[in-house]
Amino acid sequence: MVVPLLKGVIYQEENPALWGSLLHLQASVQDYVAVLGLELMLDEAEGYAFLRSRPENDKDGTASVPRLVARRQLSYPVSLLLALLRKKLAEFDAGGGDTRLILSRDEVVELFRIFLPAGSNEVKLIDQVDATLTKIAALGFIRRLRGQQQMIEVRRIIKAFVDAQWLADFDQRLAAYREQLAPSGEGKDG
Repeated sequence: MVVPLLKGVIYQEENPALWGSLLHLQASVQDYVAVLGLELMLDEAEGYAFLRSRPENDKDGTASVPRLVARRQLSYPVSLLLALLRKKLAEFDAGGGDTRLILSRDEVVELFRIFLPAGSNEVKLIDQVDATLTKIAALGFIRRLRGQQQMIEVRRIIKAFVDAQWLADFDQRLAAYREQLAPSGEGKDG
């Protein structure tokens, strides 16, 4: 049961038998992975489970075991697109209806275009979006639809990684970035 979790995310829809076993053995799995300095993150409502490192210091202030799962710094385009996709998922959920958020590459390009200088090269933009989508798919936050490579599904696990605090911090960094890019006379009387 632990080996599939060590390899990555388990989705209820992709492996119902494994999901059922995980739910049945949840307490045992939590105890087992705790020895490794990991914690089981299971969301029954959204249908996914994964392992993550426990915080560096335990609640009592003592140092915990060394980190087993490496942290990766995300590039600006990956962080930006994750934030945009997470906001799009929040808007989608607020609207009710379907549970799967499906977007075309063109829709993603339009989300991304707002944050690039006017007159950016269209071909380079599409290539950059494709490369960024490939990286995000490798991280497991989206998946391309079979037979429709121009369509992606935003996976609900994005909610576990890109939470409200992460979005607020990212919004602050984006605001600072926009201020730096603003022309020097903008907003001033002159």
